[in-house]
Amino acid sequence: MKQVVQNYKSGELALLDVPVPGCKPGGVLVRTAYSLISTGTELMKVSEAGMSMLGKARSRPDQVAKVMQSVATNGVPATYRKVMGKLDSYTPLGYSLCGVVEQVGAGIDDVKVGDLVACAGNEHALHAELNWVPKNLYAPVPDGLAPRHAAFGTVGSIAMQGVRQGEPQLGDVALVIGLGLIGQLVVQLLAASGVRVVGADPDPARCELAERLGAAACGDPASAVVETAVAELTGGHGVDQVYLAAGGGSNQPVELAARLSRDRGRVVDIGKCRLDLPWNAYYEKELDVRFSRSYGPGRYDPSYELEGRDYPIGYVRWTERRNLACFLDLVARGSVDVEPLISHIADFDDAVETYQRLKDGDLKAVAVLFRYPDQPVEAEAPAVAVPSVHVRASTPVRSVKSPVRLAFVGAGNYASSMLLPHLAQRDGVALWTVVTTTALSAANAQRKFGFAQATTDLDAVLGDKTIDAVFVVTRHSSHAELTRRALLAGKAVFVEKPLALTEDELAGVLAAVEESGNDRLQVGFNRRFAPLLQEAKQRFGARTGPASLRYLVNAGQLQHGSWYLQQGTEGSRFAGEGGHFIDTASWLLGADPVSVYAVAAPGNEDLQVVLRYPDGSTATLSYVTTGAPGFPKETLDMVADGKVLRLDDFVRASVYGRKRWVSSRLPKARDKGQNAELAAFIKAVRTGGPMPVPLESLVATTAATLAVQTGLASGAPVTLERAR
Repeated sequence: MKQVVQNYKSGELALLDVPVPGCKPGGVLVRTAYSLISTGTELMKVSEAGMSMLGKARSRPDQVAKVMQSVATNGVPATYRKVMGKLDSYTPLGYSLCGVVEQVGAGIDDVKVGDLVACAGNEHALHAELNWVPKNLYAPVPDGLAPRHAAFGTVGSIAMQGVRQGEPQLGDVALVIGLGLIGQLVVQLLAASGVRVVGADPDPARCELAERLGAAACGDPASAVVETAVAELTGGHGVDQVYLAAGGGSNQPVELAARLSRDRGRVVDIGKCRLDLPWNAYYEKELDVRFSRSYGPGRYDPSYELEGRDYPIGYVRWTERRNLACFLDLVARGSVDVEPLISHIADFDDAVETYQRLKDGDLKAVAVLFRYPDQPVEAEAPAVAVPSVHVRASTPVRSVKSPVRLAFVGAGNYASSMLLPHLAQRDGVALWTVVTTTALSAANAQRKFGFAQATTDLDAVLGDKTIDAVFVVTRHSSHAELTRRALLAGKAVFVEKPLALTEDELAGVLAAVEESGNDRLQVGFNRRFAPLLQEAKQRFGARTGPASLRYLVNAGQLQHGSWYLQQGTEGSRFAGEGGHFIDTASWLLGADPVSVYAVAAPGNEDLQVVLRYPDGSTATLSYVTTGAPGFPKETLDMVADGKVLRLDDFVRASVYGRKRWVSSRLPKARDKGQNAELAAFIKAVRTGGPMPVPLESLVATTAATLAVQTGLASGAPVTLERAR
């Protein structure tokens, strides 16, 4: 079998062929599916191995002390041979993995061959194809939890033990210093415990990620952001706990902890950082300094780890193994999300190259996984095809004439309140025909808005050569078919979202475009036309680097009996509405998404959707139905290049940069762009010019919306593959 090893003397990394370990009693033999690189601990070890002998000695004074003791006891020659022999040997790397039980040793009855387990230990959960793992260092993986997520079990246990040492309580405020892999997990565990978290890290990308995962505010410890956030959240008293998850030789984390802690607060050391405690600062506040011992009680105890002797739960509630099982359960239930932490997944055969890229800084990562060969435990990440657009003939151009004659198919609440009032007052527009399924609703629409005629006969409308454009404003399940028929009839089409509820429906619409040569299509994604958002984007200006966008949609509960609840025929609520928000994010970021990752809250329709874009930008969409009805429906933030764009429910917008711009606080009404969108559509129909939104963008947004359901079903990110 293959295993990653390192020679500590030369610094050489190798993927070595070694014998398969035996399956001893009291443990199981596990074939690895995924193992996790600790970008902190392991890279520190790799970096130390590349130092000179003097550098190694300076970095490990504890080992130097042992050498000096050996010299005193055994003499210089014997000690030299012993030290050189140890240094010039291969040592293993790795301590966190997930795999399949291949063989069960004597005395094991809690798992069987074929079970999926998460494993821990720097002697038992190595970067190797097979590992023997004793009973107290593995835990069964809950049903439905992806193996690559279960591979985080050990680092999750380290973070969990640190949090337990801090003894947080509901309503506490905590500071996490260092937002690497462990720090990001500590943030999520604290947030899940009802603690408000402030993060400190010099890397703005890590700060943004921590805020996305639950931190109230994050910033560079050298800036005023962290101190200001702590003051605001604690009323100036200081935080209840500080978690030191940073490494390196700087004493700044310890000094910052003292400055921002409250009187008699707790400081928990999780990472390996310098601890020159400023005596006066810690004495005057009587700070409680605690250490977190790796995965939890049982660590470094051979009787627990190797002999399988568990501690009674009545005396030791949380042991190594119980921490491991608890963390896996939290991830399985969605309380902790490790997917956004995965920066890269490398094939195990590329292990040496991956370490080198991390060491050289070519690969910037929070977490990196090795994927092992021949593992049937996890299917490849699903993909949704984004259909290409083919127009068979030239686009038909309407001769310039006035007025533009419109037909409405459907005249329900949205059409009557948000579309028709704008069109009825617009010069150069004739509301020609309204089509509904019932005679009375057609007559009501004709009376209210002045349609020339009302009918229930759709075929007659599609066959009327004098009608220039058809508005499809019906229930969601009919959108794709009505759009397809109107395109084939040669009409320009404005269809309210969604364009389609399935990939087959979307393909049918595009087949009609190709067959007819008619691509005159607009979907009612109106938010990109909102004047307030348009101005905010203009003032934000062009980007040079990737952006991070957050969009909270406080959708609220639907009234009993709403047809939106008829998911069997009308699709999910997000399938109907989600395109609005994906389109807005894509328009602000200037590109179409390349992947979608979605997580659903159990028991309701709340969703978290992460969209990734070609330039590395991300958009996180929180679609929630369980929020307070008095809270604004839509809030949006976009961060890039030292600037922030903020939109508050289409009432107020602001841009923070070298100069600050804030819109008027009291607009006449929330303008979500419907009027401007209709004006752009009518102009395109009248002049024969390009449609307001390219068809390729409409298709990409629809495909991304459909991919959310695919991702929820698979539990994995969905790649959006564009046809060539």
